Amino acid sequence: MKIDYLSQNWDNPKLMAERMKKVKVLSWISSSKKDLKEFPVDVRKEMGHALYIAQEGGKHKSAKPLKGFGGAAVLEVVQYDGNGTYRTMYTVQFKEIVYVLHAFQKKSKTGIKTTKQDMDLLEKRLQLAQQKYKTWLITKSDEQGDD
Repeated sequence: MKIDYLSQNWDNPKLMAERMKKVKVLSWISSSKKDLKEFPVDVRKEMGHALYIAQEGGKHKSAKPLKGFGGAAVLEVVQYDGNGTYRTMYTVQFKEIVYVLHAFQKKSKTGIKTTKQDMDLLEKRLQLAQQKYKTWLITKSDEQGDD
């Protein structure tokens, strides 16, 4: 059994502080947080784990690039349970923030393709994330200039 770095060093404040500096901020776009909170508990836990791995700079075993966004600009995690299929889409294209763009239960009974409506929504939310990141960088720069 492999014990992760965090578990091995939980009682070393210096190492933990250094580790936490490297973890990206998690930010939610529009209703994505509210939507994810409606998922079943086990699905929600696995999605949360996948997002934490992304914050650390890694990629969850079930995270895959979403086609239509050029490379790995948007990643998707898909989880299944007895009630259906759940999807969470996020982007790691920004240096210091992981943006959760969309979370939903797939309603369609046929095919695995993401609907045009969901793809359009993702595009809008990705643009919103880009705007928010630019604003965040300006704010951060202003705050550092005040020191």
